[in-house]
Amino acid sequence: MFALSVRQRRRVLVADLISTAVFPLAITGATAVVLEVTAQLPGPDALGPWSVLAYNGLFAAALLLAGVSADRAARTRFFAVGNIVVAATGVLSALAPDLLSLVALRTAAGVGAAMCAAGGSSMILAVYPPEERRRVYGYAGAVLGSSLALGPVVAQALMAIGGWPLVFVAPGAVAALAALATLGLPGLRSPEVSDDFDRAGAVLFGVTIAAAVTALGLGLGAGVPWWAPGGLVLVAVAGAIALVRVERRASDPAIPLDLLRIPAYRAYAVATGAFMGMLVVGLTVLPRLGSVQSMGSGESAVMLSLLTVPSTVLPLVAARLARRSARPLVTVALSACAVTALILQITDHPAALLVAAAVIGLCLGLTEGVPDGQALTYVPYHRGGAGAALFSTTRMSLETLTLAAATGIMAALGPSSGMAVAGAVCLVAGVIVHRSVPSRDT
Repeated sequence: MFALSVRQRRRVLVADLISTAVFPLAITGATAVVLEVTAQLPGPDALGPWSVLAYNGLFAAALLLAGVSADRAARTRFFAVGNIVVAATGVLSALAPDLLSLVALRTAAGVGAAMCAAGGSSMILAVYPPEERRRVYGYAGAVLGSSLALGPVVAQALMAIGGWPLVFVAPGAVAALAALATLGLPGLRSPEVSDDFDRAGAVLFGVTIAAAVTALGLGLGAGVPWWAPGGLVLVAVAGAIALVRVERRASDPAIPLDLLRIPAYRAYAVATGAFMGMLVVGLTVLPRLGSVQSMGSGESAVMLSLLTVPSTVLPLVAARLARRSARPLVTVALSACAVTALILQITDHPAALLVAAAVIGLCLGLTEGVPDGQALTYVPYHRGGAGAALFSTTRMSLETLTLAAATGIMAALGPSSGMAVAGAVCLVAGVIVHRSVPSRDT
């Protein structure tokens, strides 16, 4: 651990929180302007969605490599460089002359975002001891939840004010503030960590995850030829096979398998993926249920607010609750989400939808940041970047798989069945947490 003054530690936290606010806005904003960008910039229309897919894919691909690199670099400098990349690509994206240039810039932005996420976690775990990480991740949960909830509204406001270019510039400006917040801070480089690590394994892991995530993203889109996601699936399978062979021979494997062998770390990663899967499926499914059509615009807005607003106001409360009862809090919340999803298979009455949105929103708000903080108490400070990156990759993979499975089931059985898929994932995650996390875990 690095001994910093209280003021310096707070600056590290503030820099990370500012950067954390950027990621959801970068995703929701880019998604909101796909049609407008495709219509205004020259280039094949098929490139339009890739402004989002390239960002997501490269973020997933670079995350583990960024985490391992952050642990071996001067953490604050690594974090600052990532935010500078995000800031620069945001400005240049607004000036992109064509779709191909925009996709290339968004690809670079995804790498920068991975550096921000991994570098920020590496900084936090290097200066905050395990007993303080729950509180810190409570703050992170509040910022992330607020950004997720307000992202679509902010994106629409930015479009109304300055059109699609402002949607890329605004997150870049925020990222620049995060980089500036690190000025004057120590580099936080660990002298005991070797510069030698399994680069081949990290790259193969990134290729495998990026191919899988992008294949699922393409598979969820309309009008995509079958061979596009199919080819990426083959790349993911080939990458996974090569990765296993490389990791078996590596003296210092890129994937921190020893962390995955810790039951609580693994269980909390699954729990976070289940919660995020419930959120993205809920945002997709609830507005499509039959009785929603009979609601007024005010009731529909209330329903979506009940689903998202608790994540902006409850994470700090969740951090306090987690000090004494993290495992039961997470387990009960997962079980409540599963029961709510089951009820929606029986009725889609407007009152039931409002209650369901409120229950799911409450569960998400009261657990935002809790699994993260609990899991990362098991990670040594000098491996914080790799530990946080692996945790995020697990969460992202389960979230994406849940949405893909829900989308496929909905095509065959109708919208409410999507909630059944998310509920089943939450139920399984709840059982895993209950069985894997020791009762003394606080």
